[in-house]
Amino acid sequence: MKRSAKPLTAPTPQRKATARRSSGFSGQVSEVDLRLLRVFHTVAAQGGFAAAEIALGKSKSSISLDISALETRLGLKLCKRGRSGFSLTSEGQSVLEATLGLLQNIQHFQQRINQISGILSGTFRLYVPDNLQTHGETPLIRAIETFTSHHPNVFMTVHSANTREVEVAVTTGQATAGIALYPQNMPGMQGIPLVSEALNLYCGARNALYSVPEETITLDVLAAQRMIAVSEAATSPQWDEIRKHLSFRAAAENVDARALLILSGNFIGFLPEAFAKPLVDRGLLRHINFNNLQLITCCHFLARTSPETELMVETFRALLEDSY
Repeated sequence: MKRSAKPLTAPTPQRKATARRSSGFSGQVSEVDLRLLRVFHTVAAQGGFAAAEIALGKSKSSISLDISALETRLGLKLCKRGRSGFSLTSEGQSVLEATLGLLQNIQHFQQRINQISGILSGTFRLYVPDNLQTHGETPLIRAIETFTSHHPNVFMTVHSANTREVEVAVTTGQATAGIALYPQNMPGMQGIPLVSEALNLYCGARNALYSVPEETITLDVLAAQRMIAVSEAATSPQWDEIRKHLSFRAAAENVDARALLILSGNFIGFLPEAFAKPLVDRGLLRHINFNNLQLITCCHFLARTSPETELMVETFRALLEDSY
C-alpha cells in the first residue's frame, strides 16, 4: 500500500536563521572578512560612505558594495543609509565593537612579533600634502627608499591630502605618520622639520601685470590686485608688513587649485618655485619679483605613537634624521 506524501511545512524562524548564517559567515575569519571589516570600521569612524572615500581611497559605490558584501556574509543589517543620513543599527554597533577588539588584537600581535623577531610588519600609513612631489630629492624620499628596502614585510600606503586632513589623520590615529606645514606641539606628538620650500609670487598671462615692467610694480599696484590667501605657516622678513596692504579675495589650499586661479588671470598668488617653473617656461605664468619677495614654508614629520606603531615610527624617524 502506497504511503501518502507528507505535506510540506514552512521552515520555522529558527531554521531560517540557521540557513541564513550557514550561507555567509561560518565563525572562521578569512582575509576577505578582515578586509571588509576594516572598510566597515573606517566608514563608521568617518560617519558615512562619502566621508570615508578619502580615507579608503575608494569610490562611494565601491564602499557601498563592500558593506553590502559584509552584511551578506554576516547575515546582519549593519547600517542605515539614505536621505536621513548614515547610522549604525544595534547589530552594527555590536559588530563595530567586536571589530575594534579584533583589529586591536591583530595590532598587538604584530607589535609583539616585531619586538621578538626584530622584523617589522604591519601597515605604515603615511599622509602627505598634495604638492609634495614638487620637492624633488629630499630626506623623506631617501627615508622611504631605505625603509621599504630594509623592511619588505611592511605594507606601506601613501595618501595625498590637504594639510588639515593630514593633521586630523595623525591626531585620530588614522595615519601612522604624516607630513604637514605645522609642527603640532601636542602631548605625545612628534614633530621633525623636513624640507623648506620657496614660494614666489606669480600672475597669469591673462593678467594685466603680465607685461608691466618690473620696476613699475609697486606695493600700491599689488594692493589693487586680487590675491589668493596665504598659509599662516609661510614666512618672510618683509611679509608681515606687506600682507597688511593686500586684498585677499580667494582661497585654494591645493597647489593645482591655486595655479588654476592664477592662470585665469583674475588673481595673483604664491606657488612653489619648482611647480611654477614649467609654466613660466611656457609663457603661461610670470614671476613677480617685487623686491625679491619670497615666502618660505617648512614641512614637518608628524606622528602620534602608540604601542602598536611605536617600533615602525621610531625606525622611520631615525631614517629621516639620518637622511639629512
